Amino acid sequence: MVGPRAVGMGGAGVAVTTDSLATYWNPAGLALTQTIDIRAHVSAQGIGREGIIDTLEDIDDINDNDTSAANQARLQSLLDELNGTSLSALAAFGLYVKGHSGEHAFGMNISNVGTGGAFTSTPLTAVVSGSELDVAGDLQVNFLEAQQLAFSYAYAMLEKKVSLGITGKIIKGVAYSRGIDVDEFDDDFDISDELKNSKKTYEFGIDIGALIHPVPWLQVGIVGKDLNKPSFKTPSGGKFKLRPQVRTGVAFIPHASTIITFDADLTKNKTFVPGIRSRVLSLGIEQGIVEVVFLRAGLLKNVEDAESGLTPTAGLGIHLGAFHFDVGGGYDFDDDGILGSVSLAFTF
Repeated sequence: MVGPRAVGMGGAGVAVTTDSLATYWNPAGLALTQTIDIRAHVSAQGIGREGIIDTLEDIDDINDNDTSAANQARLQSLLDELNGTSLSALAAFGLYVKGHSGEHAFGMNISNVGTGGAFTSTPLTAVVSGSELDVAGDLQVNFLEAQQLAFSYAYAMLEKKVSLGITGKIIKGVAYSRGIDVDEFDDDFDISDELKNSKKTYEFGIDIGALIHPVPWLQVGIVGKDLNKPSFKTPSGGKFKLRPQVRTGVAFIPHASTIITFDADLTKNKTFVPGIRSRVLSLGIEQGIVEVVFLRAGLLKNVEDAESGLTPTAGLGIHLGAFHFDVGGGYDFDDDGILGSVSLAFTF
């Protein structure tokens, strides 16, 4: 989820994003407003299913020099909590720019999106190695950092009732995949150091979007992302492929200062954790107060992950003339997941 407005509204952005972040959410939205928008943002999200972080800390506290049956059983009990669990994380930041010329709109962004996951590829087992307790097996870590330069174009027609947009992306993919010792993962694992052993691949990506605004109180949007299936080589010779994702959104505007919006993934999206897929439904509302303060709230749910629950989100926007400050966040009480985003912008 890129940008605090969408984060605050439960991840709903396909039908309502018309600032420079439309280069990510739906390039067709660029043509709905004749503004210049310069925006910097940071977003992050993490999900630790079944308390994986707490379990790793408990394993780190185990006395490795105690090889008694009781201590070995305690370690195995903790390892059993890790077996079948996973940790997912995402971070994104970038600079986004939007301009226009009549019914034509242009956008670009220089951004970086990192997505990763850690999981047990084989069951972890407590063993005695010499005079110390040890762990047989490891955590598999998959990570892809997508550094991209994107250019967007959008055109509005029929008095802005219909707009179409396209984004072309030059992507530098930094791919990483290997097994990590459980103790090393908790104490010494540093992704910045590990990426020195990654594989770099350059690819091209294409996103296409459309927006329909038939009446003043309704907007409907759809976007297809990574339609050409860009793929990135891993150090081991494998590939991480960005498969096409299609997402749609509907926004109701009962009042000029009120927006209610709903987004839904139409595709089942693979993640870097085997067995975990993503198909997110998002519901959000925004209420403006004298066009200066904007209050947001929302809910999201990954309907492809049976263990995930509803994640509530909230956000705040303060717009003082051309200066815009926005913040948004949410918390998943079932999976100990947290997400947050902040942005600064100048719009005129």
